[in-house]
Amino acid sequence: MASKATTVAVDFARIYSSLGLGKETIASLQAFRKRHSEAQRLANAYSNQPITIDLAHYRSILKNRAIVDEAEKLLSEFKPVTYDVNAHVKAIETFEAKAVAKAQETEAKIEEELNELQATLANIEEARPFEDLTTEDVAKAHPRILEAVETMIKKGKWTVPGYKEKFGDLNLM
Repeated sequence: MASKATTVAVDFARIYSSLGLGKETIASLQAFRKRHSEAQRLANAYSNQPITIDLAHYRSILKNRAIVDEAEKLLSEFKPVTYDVNAHVKAIETFEAKAVAKAQETEAKIEEELNELQATLANIEEARPFEDLTTEDVAKAHPRILEAVETMIKKGKWTVPGYKEKFGDLNLM
């Protein structure tokens, strides 16, 4: 019964979203959980049923004892059919292997993203404040800006396109 209490306490929706599982994986897990709960329900229902049949009771009640004798003969000859469950076990193992592979893939992806975020955070923390930057630093970081400025100077353009529209004309004349 401890496993049932544990199952009830687990918030699967939160687990699915926090692990970033794919739709296919989530659907497979939900289908598996549904089959598992149905199998548990059936096992509990069948385990609560009586196993033995009191044939002496039926002989005392029924007038036609031949029917009881025939039922007793059929019950004694009955042998339950055995099924080869190896195919089902292999299917479950295959599903488990796929789930583990997808989980490891997701774990690797999350680990990679965390490393990238840590590197970005370190860059942000180590960066100089904006006020301390010089035009040489900006030109070194983005050479295209320097090329654009040099081209504008060569062509004799001393105004930046769109500047007046955005900031207005500050000329007093």
